Order: sequence, then C-alpha cells, then structure tokens
Amino acid sequence: MNKPSTIADAFTEPRWPPRRYHYYYVRGKLASDPLYPGVVAALRGCDAPLLDLGCGIGLLAHALRADGQALRYAGVDFDAGKIAVAKAAADRAKLAGVAFATCDLLRERPSHRGSVALLDVLQYLPGEAQERVLDDAIAMLEPGSRLVVRSGLHDDNARGRTTRMVDRLANAIGWMRSGPLCYPKQEWFERKLANAGLAADFRPLHGRTPFNNWLIVATR
Repeated sequence: MNKPSTIADAFTEPRWPPRRYHYYYVRGKLASDPLYPGVVAALRGCDAPLLDLGCGIGLLAHALRADGQALRYAGVDFDAGKIAVAKAAADRAKLAGVAFATCDLLRERPSHRGSVALLDVLQYLPGEAQERVLDDAIAMLEPGSRLVVRSGLHDDNARGRTTRMVDRLANAIGWMRSGPLCYPKQEWFERKLANAGLAADFRPLHGRTPFNNWLIVATR
C-alpha cells in the first residue's frame, strides 16, 4: 500500500489549502488503524465487484487501488457530506471503476451481486436493522465472493469499554452523525453466517489500538 501521505493528498481541497482536516485524518487513520491493511488483505485475489456499505469518505477504494486491486467498487453512506468528500477525492486521485452514492441503510440497500464490506457500521444500527442489513449483505454474495466485516463486539472488558467511549465521542464531535446503539456478539455472527452456509474466519484486529475490533471474513 502507498504511504499514508500519498493517499491523503487526494483528500486535500485545492481551493481551500488551510482546510486539511481530511488530509490529516487519512494520514492518521492509515498510520494507526490496522483496518485497511486487514481488509485489503482479506479481499486480495477476489475480483468480484465490491459494495462498501457505510463507506464514509471512501478510503477503502484508495487502499484497494494502492494495493493494485482493480475490482469494481461502489460505496454508499447516509452522510451526504462524506459522500461529497469521497467523490471529490476519487476524482483527484483519478480512481477508475469507483462510484459513490448516498443511501440510508435503515431504509434501503442498493441492488448488488458480489462481495460486500461492512466496516464499523453495525454498532450504529438498532438490533432489528442489524439483522436486516447483514441478511441482505449475505444475500448479495455470489460464489467466490467475500463478506468482510470489521466491528466492535459486545464485551465488558477494557477494550469494549474504550470502544464504546470513543464511538460516543465520534458522535459528540460530529464525525459520526449517530452514536453507537448495539454492539453485536460473536455468537450472533457465527449463527447468522453458519445458517447461511458460509465459511467464516474471526480474528482480532486490534493492532496497536485499545479497541475491541474484530475482522470477520466469510466466503460463499
């Protein structure tokens, strides 16, 4: 993957040089969070089109292209401001085969066949919506495609408490438009994926962070 500063360059607004918030956010995120290296590695070798549900500012698209992965990518998020940032950054980086759109997962999911990513999304949905979103994501999978989930899991240890605190802080400062509602349990994931006939791998994705984040990769 390219250096964080190289990818972050696409998130600098040329008309407003002092506004470098997203530039520094991307640099910090790529340098400190094992999310994108983990997801990029999980998708390596899979050419199925990817739908990124809750894509934020579209950083996964840049990470995939930096890794040499040319799979078709579509990202959706209910935050129109983040989608605008994602589109502008993809245009500056001249990313091919990439599209972004606004979509509220509480009301709808895009039509898609292929791989699906759900990264740090489920804990912001109420329990019934989590069921619907995961069921719909599973239904989108085709043979050979992959479901890649990064999520904090329900746990009352120090990592779990830190995860909840930081997620609430992200909402308080306005980065996330909603606060965390319900952290899923590993047993719930295992049951849902097994009932769908998917082979699943669970592994901690803490890195050097204090969070209770896990990477879940399921294949059809």
